Order: sequence, then C-alpha cells, then structure tokens
Amino acid sequence: MEKRYIYADHAATTAVSDAVLQEMLPYFQQHFGNPSSIYEKGRENERAIIDARARVAKCLGADPKEIFFTAGGSESDNWAIKGVADKLAAKGKKHIITSVFEHHAVLHTCEFLEKHGFEVTYLPVSPQGLIDPKQVEDAIREDTALVTIMYANNEIGTIQPIAEIGAVCKKHGVIFHTDAVQAVGNVEIDVKAQNIDMLSLSGHKFHAPKGIGALYIRKGITLPNLIHGGGQESGKRAGTENVPGIIGLAKAIEDATANIPAKIAHLTPLRDKLIEGILKIDQTRLNGDREHRLCGNVNISIVGIEGESLLLMLDYFGIQASSGSACTSGSLDPSHVLLSLGLVHEVAHGSLRLSFGEELTEEDVDYILETIPQVVERLRAMSPMWERMQKENIRLNADKTRLVKEEA
Repeated sequence: MEKRYIYADHAATTAVSDAVLQEMLPYFQQHFGNPSSIYEKGRENERAIIDARARVAKCLGADPKEIFFTAGGSESDNWAIKGVADKLAAKGKKHIITSVFEHHAVLHTCEFLEKHGFEVTYLPVSPQGLIDPKQVEDAIREDTALVTIMYANNEIGTIQPIAEIGAVCKKHGVIFHTDAVQAVGNVEIDVKAQNIDMLSLSGHKFHAPKGIGALYIRKGITLPNLIHGGGQESGKRAGTENVPGIIGLAKAIEDATANIPAKIAHLTPLRDKLIEGILKIDQTRLNGDREHRLCGNVNISIVGIEGESLLLMLDYFGIQASSGSACTSGSLDPSHVLLSLGLVHEVAHGSLRLSFGEELTEEDVDYILETIPQVVERLRAMSPMWERMQKENIRLNADKTRLVKEEA
C-alpha cells in the first residue's frame, strides 16, 4: 500500500491559505504602523481595520459596528458570557442556560460563574447530539440572563437548530449567544435572520492564522470590558490591534463563505462514503446525527481499541486525525461530548474524529478506508479487552452505547 499524507483534523486547526498569507504579508513590514498613531502609517492601518471589519460583518449579515476583534474563540466566549452575566446580575438575572456538550471555553466559563453566585442549567442532548428548542423554552425563567448554545459541535459535528432557539430567546426577551467556531465557513450564517444576539468565531478554523477571532454583539447590547487598558475596538477591548491577523481574518472569512453550497455538495458524499465504509468494521457506531452534521465531520467509536493507539498508528500511515477536542487531546478521560450521548467509557475511549476541508478527494477517502480496517485489526489483535469480548461474547447493545454479554 502506497503511503499518502492526509490531514484530517480541520476541526482542530487549518493551514493559512496562500491567498490569506499574501494579503497579510504587507502588514508585517511595509504597513507596520500602530493604528492608534495619528501619522500616515498609523492612519493607513486604521483604515485597513475599518475595511476588514466591514468585510467580516458582511459575511455574517451584521453591521460593521457590531464586530469586535479578539484573540480567538475562547476569548470571544468568555467576553460574551461573563459580560452578559456581569451586566444583568444587577437586575437580579443570575441564571444561564447552556448544554452539557459545549466547548470547554463555554463550560469552564459557566463553572466559573457558578462559583460567583450564578445558577447554570445544563441541558442534556439527545443520543444523536441535538438540542430541542422546546428544551430551551422550558428552561427559561424570569431570572434567565443568557442562553448559550453552540452552533455546531466541535467533536461530533452536529448542527443545532440555531434560528429556532434564537426565536425562543427573542420571544422571552433573553439574550442568545452561540459559539460558531466550527460553523463559520461550513453553514450559511445570517445573524439577523437567525435571531442571534452574539456570535463567537475563530480564524484558524477557516485558514486564517491562530490568535485572531471576533465577537459579534448585536446593536443595543453593551458589554463591560473583558480587557481594560486602551481605547481600541471602540473602547471595548484594550490592546494594540493585531493588524495582520485582522486582515487575514477578513480575507479568510470571505473565501470560506463565498460558496458554501459547493463545499457541502463536494464533501457530503465523501463524508457519507467514509461513514459507511468505517461502519462495515464490526462493533462500531456513528457518533452524532447523520443528517444534521457538518459536511466535513466523521466521528465513529471503534470498540476494542484505545483512541490514542489508533491515532498513533494512523499517523504512521500518513493520516492525521483526532479522537476528540484538540484542547483536551492530552487527557486520558473519555470525551465529555461522547459521554453526553450516553456512551459508556469503554465505547467512548475508542473514538475517531476525521474532519476535512475542500481539498479532500475520492482517492483520499479510498486510502483511509483501506488503512483503517488494517490498523483496527492489528490493534485488536493486541488488545486484552477485545480478546475478552470475543471469549465472553460481549458486544454492543442495540443502541450501541454500552457493552452487553450476548447469550450463545
């Protein structure tokens, strides 16, 4: 088998594209001025930021004054959640609604607020990894300050009914925030039409550099500063602007949102072919809904092996993948996302996430489907767990969430 090299971890990060890099390059040496300076080198960069803000806003259906540049998705999430909590606590609104399988940038922020007198409702998700808007409506109380539900899950790729959830929040006068880090460039987003009050995004998920992101804050919502110091970002976020990053973000989001239907049309059949091919391996399960999922996401649990061993051996064959969130890849604990679906540890431990961009080809898919069964067979041959399962006739139960002993 000829070795190929396939990067299948776009949900973790992406390479800076040539087009983005070329647009950024002049701002490292030629146009290096501080945008707060009054001389020409400063003013030209101030104009460049104004233009970039308008470009980002257009891609989201927002007004330029509603876009605030940050260092990435985690900062945007923190600012949105802590900001609303801080502002509305004085009005007696100290209740927040989120889901159990959010990114840790949301979950840990909510846990922080719980230690400071806030109450958080963590909505369960369905076995398919979906939130029902009725769950949100039923959880809203008089003292609810914020609902924060991610647009698309970073591990299993499930896409939530954001417009419907936003409509529920609008009906009850509750601010709605969504972490759209995985969604931007993969689904069509219009913050006005989808009733989104605040939206977080991160450039390195769609070919901008790391360290640059944005927070959309609907006009009429005023958040207290997360970072104090200077008067940058309309006085709301201190710190000299990352001009090259901002320029790169604007170009990257334009390119990422230019033709989303074509991307979906290209990747969906390849994704489905991968899913069907991997599920032919005995004792496997798809994690997340088949229909309501990102076009470039495949997440499958393979019983009888450890995810870490699977990743290392796939890497040997040139396939770079993941078994969960990149932020927690060093953890030996099963993914909280997979556990939220009802999977037991033994099933969650053997998860594989493959996430792709537009460059994925049919030949890449064929190579992956040729490689994974061989790797699984080799790892299972060395697995005491798999040996015990075979001897004792232990298999996945009907809904493939736990292991049961079948009668001979």
